[in-house]
Amino acid sequence: MVTFWFIAITVLWLGFFVLEGFDFGVGMLHDAVGADEAGRRAAINTIGPLWDGNEVWLIVAGAATFAAFPGWYATWFSGFYLALVLLLAALIVRGVAFEYRGKRGAARWRRTWDAALIVGSLLAPLLLGVALGDLLHGLPINAGQQYTGSFWTLLQPYGVFTGITFVGICLLHGATFLSLKTTGDMRQRARRLAQLIAPVTGLLVLAFVSWTHAIAGKGALLNPVEFGAVLAAIAAVWLVYTRSEGWAFAATTVTIAGCVLAIFVDLYPRVMVSSTNPAFSLTVHNTASGRYALTVMTVVVVIFLPFVLAYQTWTYYVFRRRISRHEFVAQAAHDEPVRAGAAVPPQPGARDPSRRGATRSRWG
Repeated sequence: MVTFWFIAITVLWLGFFVLEGFDFGVGMLHDAVGADEAGRRAAINTIGPLWDGNEVWLIVAGAATFAAFPGWYATWFSGFYLALVLLLAALIVRGVAFEYRGKRGAARWRRTWDAALIVGSLLAPLLLGVALGDLLHGLPINAGQQYTGSFWTLLQPYGVFTGITFVGICLLHGATFLSLKTTGDMRQRARRLAQLIAPVTGLLVLAFVSWTHAIAGKGALLNPVEFGAVLAAIAAVWLVYTRSEGWAFAATTVTIAGCVLAIFVDLYPRVMVSSTNPAFSLTVHNTASGRYALTVMTVVVVIFLPFVLAYQTWTYYVFRRRISRHEFVAQAAHDEPVRAGAAVPPQPGARDPSRRGATRSRWG
């Protein structure tokens, strides 16, 4: 049961980064790919129906850690208290930006929420990467399983580099997603951005995997997970340049999953490494709940998880079509007079948003 729940929590983190990773990337790139108001709305609407459901994986990962490994949860979350507050602030600001940027037509209002969306989408993977990297690198933990450092202790080189690596992968993941979900000029800009980001991300992943393996100290050769992450990153770089959009997105998916999995594989059976004394490290065994609690949780997961996966799969199927900038031209033009105070001529081929059945942006 203990090992099963460590694997389950690992899978939840994988699901979060794979699904929310491209959301973060789109949030950081929506301004560059969109270029104008209609384009920015189109970029945001590629993830509009998906982002809040994807964030549920993070909530469930935290709840599962609390229920299955309360000792791990207590030490990890108390030590990262200020960092978690910053993370929550980034996620909240990001979520509010999705909903509020379209509430007014003023240019300054929209640009303010665009900046908030970019910053929130960047800080979230950065802080989460630092949190996961610190688990493996080691933190000052005493014999009573208490964190004895400060906020600045968390900002050690490996943890910060892990956060930077995750930001880079999310950028590439988002760029490949946008190239899959958009059309015309937006698609071309997403491709060009992916080609600019891909080599840097590939180098970051290679350095991250090498550093992770060195810290883990588990032999001279890379384990299969680490090796797979490197191969996936190389494949992603190559596929981005060959314009194989679907395969490139699949490769970035494997890359981000491989990097997260590498941390947990090298960590097991520990869950937090103590830099004070290796004997004080937290493990799956000295932080786990009782057998009865784990059994009940397992039954609940086996019953309800298939329904959750089926629902999310259905959501992705329903919203699978590409998004075009032209769907939002009329709405952007309709809002422009509010900002400029002048009449705007109708856009060629654009539909009047006041007409019944015209496209309306739900997000942004």
